[in-house]
Amino acid sequence: MNKKTFVVLGFAAALTSGVVFAAPVHNNNVTEDEVLAAQQAWGAALLQISQDYTEGGLEKATATATAVLDQAYGYAHGPVLFKPTLTSGDTTFRTTQEGALAYFVGGNPDFPDSGFALKGWQEYHFENAAIYINGNMALTMGNVMLTNADGDVTTVDKTWGFKKDDQGDLRIILHHSSLPFSAD
Repeated sequence: MNKKTFVVLGFAAALTSGVVFAAPVHNNNVTEDEVLAAQQAWGAALLQISQDYTEGGLEKATATATAVLDQAYGYAHGPVLFKPTLTSGDTTFRTTQEGALAYFVGGNPDFPDSGFALKGWQEYHFENAAIYINGNMALTMGNVMLTNADGDVTTVDKTWGFKKDDQGDLRIILHHSSLPFSAD
């Protein structure tokens, strides 16, 4: 039996002896534009948390940070491999949303953080050394530059892993951040 598969208006169809069986096509491949947009959105969200803290206090910053974690990260789908910049000891790795929230806004006695997002960040910029995309996953590695209200720039080494969820939304599943090595 000769069988041919073709795509018509977003549906895959198999033609066998004149009978067409249509099925929806679901393509969950990540694009470079989606990765760049996710990285830009992360920076915008960090700036928004910082601004909300300045203008509305910890409660407003916490609400924004929670919304960011819900929208951008994959904690609802499993552990996220999150190693924040300024962590050490038993709380270095944050595989739960509670740990990530504590890093961004502090205030949790289980995590000794002062709130990385509360440092008055004013500007954000990123430069990728490389982007690796494979199907529904993407990895990036490069630098993130953050500028505070005094104009001081902090550069961090950043590795992100992104995965599309079942709804086609790109989620952060790996977030590793560290200060660049200094021999001094």
